[in-house]
Amino acid sequence: MKFKFIKSRKSMAIILSIIAVSCGTERSSVTGWAYNDPDNGGFEKMPYEEQETGPGLVLIEGGSFSMGRNEDDVTYEWNNVPRRVTVSSFYMDETEVSNFSYLEYLWWTNRVFGPTFPDIYYKALPDTLVWREKLAYNEPFVEYYLRHPSYRDYPVVGINWLQANEFCAWRTDRVNEFILIREGLLSHIPNPSDQDYFSTEAYLSGKWQGQLKQKLPSFDEQNPERDVKMEDGIFLPKYRLPTEAEWEYAAYGLIGNTVGERITDRRIYPWNGHGVRNSDDKYIGQIAANFVRGAGDLMGTAGFLNDNADVTAPVYSYWPNDYGLYNMAGNVSEWVMDVYRASTAQDADEFRPFRGNVFVTQVKDSTDGSISTNIDGPVFQKFLHKVNKPGAHGVSQPTEEVTDSVLTILTTDAQNYKNAPSDGKSDIPGRVKWREVNSAISSDNLDERRNYKTSDYISYLDGDVNSSLYYKEGEEAYSDKANSLMYEYAKTSLINDKARVYKGGSWRDRAYWLNPGTRRYLDQRQATAYLGFRCAMVRVGSPVGLGK
Repeated sequence: MKFKFIKSRKSMAIILSIIAVSCGTERSSVTGWAYNDPDNGGFEKMPYEEQETGPGLVLIEGGSFSMGRNEDDVTYEWNNVPRRVTVSSFYMDETEVSNFSYLEYLWWTNRVFGPTFPDIYYKALPDTLVWREKLAYNEPFVEYYLRHPSYRDYPVVGINWLQANEFCAWRTDRVNEFILIREGLLSHIPNPSDQDYFSTEAYLSGKWQGQLKQKLPSFDEQNPERDVKMEDGIFLPKYRLPTEAEWEYAAYGLIGNTVGERITDRRIYPWNGHGVRNSDDKYIGQIAANFVRGAGDLMGTAGFLNDNADVTAPVYSYWPNDYGLYNMAGNVSEWVMDVYRASTAQDADEFRPFRGNVFVTQVKDSTDGSISTNIDGPVFQKFLHKVNKPGAHGVSQPTEEVTDSVLTILTTDAQNYKNAPSDGKSDIPGRVKWREVNSAISSDNLDERRNYKTSDYISYLDGDVNSSLYYKEGEEAYSDKANSLMYEYAKTSLINDKARVYKGGSWRDRAYWLNPGTRRYLDQRQATAYLGFRCAMVRVGSPVGLGK
């Protein structure tokens, strides 16, 4: 829904009276008081239809499906045991995030934070060295794949899980900023700084440093104008990575195989049939995805390349599934939100299953109780400001006054910063601060809760002390916790709380991995040349929309 707001005080009075006429006669069904009436305080009921579809997104109508393995488990990992679950409706990107889209993000990040916090830009850069192999010549991809216009519509790779989440956060703010500008509420700032760039969370928390071009009219006589609120429905929800269940559900696209409430045909791939070639008479025999057909065969023979791609292919290649999503099998594998555990299928809830919850709350100022934001940016950057001076091309150079002790601090902090944020939290200036809920803080009221008693449930039922194979009874369990863990990372396992799931096959995989039910994992701080991502967004309100 688009809102049309007027640009003068006189026009504000007009629109105020229009809303009052159209909505003022509507009364509360529980109290009888009229909405939008200045005489009783002006409790507002703003006109609203339904959630606007964000740029690049497709509505995925939710439902029930059998999640997990639907063919032979050739790896014998038993990590995707079939189970029926329900996924709510949500939105997902039509394609993988492309190089050009990610370059837009890098350009904006460098423009806003480059002069003051250049490390934020450097941290966002993809790892182009993922293309290198010990016994292969891939240097052209290292040099050209990200930035050359020939690859602008190809999926971005070399992105770790943390970087993908930062892209989602940036996209949320830029889309909501555009909506405010489109509706005439916000002036376009061609060159925002790290102090006044638009942040949705900071704005809703009253901590945004910028200023609206025009505020909304208010029915409160004491405050005739007000900021936009969540209750207005103008802002879109956050862009994010899809959950594993959402990604798998969307990939199958079984909406095309339903008659009434009956699924007529199950699928091994995002298309019908047991093969990997198109069965449509118009395209019969053509490869339906970008993958490895056999030993040493990544694209077929000259004159008839089977998938027409040596590495990745443009994001709009091949045929979309019945939801209209491209490359849900092949091209690149994709990050999802979940932390990996082999038994998640058995442990997770049957409604919106997900492993990875770390419950957080906004940090509040101890003096006035207001929401806190990141003011100074990364710790490492603050050290650099103290000991560096601008050099050629804006590159900082160490000053002569740098002492051994400062260098020690810098070296230690640089190593910490290289690995941060390991918990997925952002330290970008201007963003709202978040902290994990804590039973020791009385305001969190965890002792009164029934549905959770702590913040971190990543290892719940699989990896915590109680689920350990070496679990010891009583106090001994916690006094010897290190020896009671199920997953001994770097000793007997590569699984820990930073192991994130990625789904789908890639240009380097055989057909087995094209099955949406397969699952693999990688440390959230690592990246590869065959792993990309796409964004998702929650659907609020009706799962199908008012049109249905």
